[in-house]
Amino acid sequence: MKKYTIYGEEFFPKFSFPIKGKFKKTDLIPLDLSDQNDELDESITKSVKSFQDHIFRKISSAQAKGAYGGYGERRSLYRRSQVFQTIEKWRNVHLGLDIWFPAGTAVCAPMPGRIHSFQNNSEKGDYGPTIILEHHIGNEKIYSLYGHLSLRSLEGIEIGQMILRGEIFAHLGHPDENVDWPPHLHFQLIYDIQNKTGDYPGVCHADEREFYLKNCPNPSDFFNGFDGIID
Repeated sequence: MKKYTIYGEEFFPKFSFPIKGKFKKTDLIPLDLSDQNDELDESITKSVKSFQDHIFRKISSAQAKGAYGGYGERRSLYRRSQVFQTIEKWRNVHLGLDIWFPAGTAVCAPMPGRIHSFQNNSEKGDYGPTIILEHHIGNEKIYSLYGHLSLRSLEGIEIGQMILRGEIFAHLGHPDENVDWPPHLHFQLIYDIQNKTGDYPGVCHADEREFYLKNCPNPSDFFNGFDGIID
């Protein structure tokens, strides 16, 4: 995690949980969607219905409320969409943290910030409705990206709009608006936004892994203030 210095004092920022509600650690289960998981085969990921059933069956069987995971995972499931294919290779390294909750679940700001940009990345398999917040920590910035939102999340918001910690500013979308994914939040932190607006790579090629994982830190490292929800 990046260390910040303000007035000569070093500290690590802490983020609140970006899903609205009060959760115990047992309310969330870790979810492995990597290509090392033998349980996850094409019969599960080939359709959004079978994929969604698989994920929420695991949550239900654990008597949990949601699931999380995926930072830095190498995933074969991106072959579901041409979005992740270039001429000769596929992007397959996941750069954010996926938080799996039902469609309609409220999303809130993990720390105060302003709306940097937003758009509907509507190609099948992409983010769908997306919002990026800009946070200031002393003289530095960090950005948080929220993908797979509902379409109504983009209504009535403005660039530069202030969002307070814990304020609801979006909701999770269902598959026909989050462009063919089971309901979840793609939550990603970004140090250098690289002049991008409304979008930033959430999956990279394996040979770009070092750069992107350095620029997009593990959100779990910022969750130590969540009463131990995530290790």
